[in-house]
Amino acid sequence: METNTFSKFSAEFFGTLVLVLMGCGSAVIAGANGATGVGLLGISFAFGLSVVAMAYAIGHISGCHINPAISIGMVVAGRMKAKEAMVYIVAQILGALAGAGILLLIASGKEGYSLAVNGLGQNGYGDASPGNYSLQAGFVAETVFTFIFLFVIFGSTSSKNIHGGFAGISIGLSLVLIHIVGIMVTGVSVNPARSIGPGLLVGGIAATQLWLFIAAPILGSVLSAVVWRYALERK
Repeated sequence: METNTFSKFSAEFFGTLVLVLMGCGSAVIAGANGATGVGLLGISFAFGLSVVAMAYAIGHISGCHINPAISIGMVVAGRMKAKEAMVYIVAQILGALAGAGILLLIASGKEGYSLAVNGLGQNGYGDASPGNYSLQAGFVAETVFTFIFLFVIFGSTSSKNIHGGFAGISIGLSLVLIHIVGIMVTGVSVNPARSIGPGLLVGGIAATQLWLFIAAPILGSVLSAVVWRYALERK
């Protein structure tokens, strides 16, 4: 039975909400609690496990994109119609804003929390980078990491892949790997919605730097889709 548009919209909304709430929440709530914090490795796994969980929760409904870069990549790869992708992208951005909003409500319940100081796990480069990496480094990292992420997604979800039932695991673990390597560069986005949600609520430099976390992931996804469609899975 074909899933209707509202169901797909709802799935992408709630899936992205969970990704932002749990992924960014791990950084804001659990990541910096001194000796009891989960650390960078824990944050990396929080993002990856969120994708794994949602892949098996909503994958059969919408495909579990929960990322505009994935939806755009699917269009370029010929796996999705542009009109449907637009519905997905709207749902993803709204879901990310909702997830960031819930995180803010929870985090602000702790005495001493400051949105300006503690943030919501937003991405950044230059002075806003966790490791003070430059704009150029951030753009290259986000483009290449998104390329790799989409590469794994295309391969894992290919009709030719006999292990397709494990796609959620491979995709989630690839996101963990990307975070382990790149979290100090930009905090890792590879997902415009994931950056837009926290970035808009935090405002300031986080909002002015959003262009990179929209442009670079989209560029990486398009490049990956072109390579996959015309070089690797040519008919």
